[in-house]
Amino acid sequence: MVTKENVLEALQPVLEPTLKRGLTALGLIRDMMIREASVSLTVVLHPDSMGQAAGVEQDVVNALSGLIEGKPHIRIRAMTEREQAEAQGGQGEAGSASAGSQAKAQEAPVRGHGAGLERHTILHPESGVEFIAIASGKGGVGKSTVTVNLAVALARQGKRVGLIDSDIYGFSVPDMMGIEERPVQVGDKIKPIERFGVKVISMGFFVEDNSPIVWRGPMLGKMLRNFFAEIDWGELDYLLLDLPPGTGDVALDVHQMIPQSKEIIVTTPHATAAFVAARAGAMAIKTNHEIIGVVENMSYFESKATGEREYVFGRGGGGKLAETLGTDLLAQFPLGAPDNHPAEPDFSPSVYKADSEIGREYLALAQTIIERCGK
Repeated sequence: MVTKENVLEALQPVLEPTLKRGLTALGLIRDMMIREASVSLTVVLHPDSMGQAAGVEQDVVNALSGLIEGKPHIRIRAMTEREQAEAQGGQGEAGSASAGSQAKAQEAPVRGHGAGLERHTILHPESGVEFIAIASGKGGVGKSTVTVNLAVALARQGKRVGLIDSDIYGFSVPDMMGIEERPVQVGDKIKPIERFGVKVISMGFFVEDNSPIVWRGPMLGKMLRNFFAEIDWGELDYLLLDLPPGTGDVALDVHQMIPQSKEIIVTTPHATAAFVAARAGAMAIKTNHEIIGVVENMSYFESKATGEREYVFGRGGGGKLAETLGTDLLAQFPLGAPDNHPAEPDFSPSVYKADSEIGREYLALAQTIIERCGK
């Protein structure tokens, strides 16, 4: 079976045209997905190299021709300004280890030793990381769908994004994003999985066969602290946290650990869902978390045949919730699912394509978040 290490090794001779160094050495092979014999990946190029993108793509195809059958699915994007500085300084992307280091890496669970959180710069207010917790009052409102699509949309805007699946009992992010691999340990840190340009960590990576988690509150808090302390996040602009629904132990731990975090509250338009979501908003206010706004999910169902909208869960809940919390209604997403096919190289059950109607709406939401956070 073709492995990630095989692909990275095969691509070692392929150079970045402007920087004149190997793509793998610079950590510019991202978001790799291997399904049976098919490979999909992203190549990140210096902006001055984008005119040679077709040539680089052909070099990658040629390099992998002896390894896989058929043509790999290749996406090419330009570096952000910070990625340029890192690459020109000789530093590869933290989330893309070289073939040699990945070959040495062994799968490992998150360990439980607890160094003081103040020593881990990602949690320090001066780290430059913008923390955004995505909360809801109850389950079933599509909070995780909003989280993963917002994270992907921010990455599509050129931002460096991490995502913590903090819903430790009801983890779903790996499945929603189509992630099948597990994190590996390199040195004394664990590398998060990168998918759609987003670095992801979840309790689901460390549980066998979708087994239930039977833990009390203190254990949940300890695992959440490890997600900050022992994961090699590298440089991030945004770190999104998919919170469990309600106002339980994990949500309280997040509020205490990251006092500088901002929040987005997700609800459906149903009056009861909005009423319950107000509790999550009230918790954010009491702990001095800034609420960026409200996202209303499942706002309506639009018939493909007639284009008519049906308001299955009623109307007005998101707007009323925003008014109650003294914030804005940021977006209203319809009831639906991505038009993705399992045979596609980039298949995921829940991530909308960038050029789809809802995908464009998520890009607009991401731009609003960027503007409000000043990043």
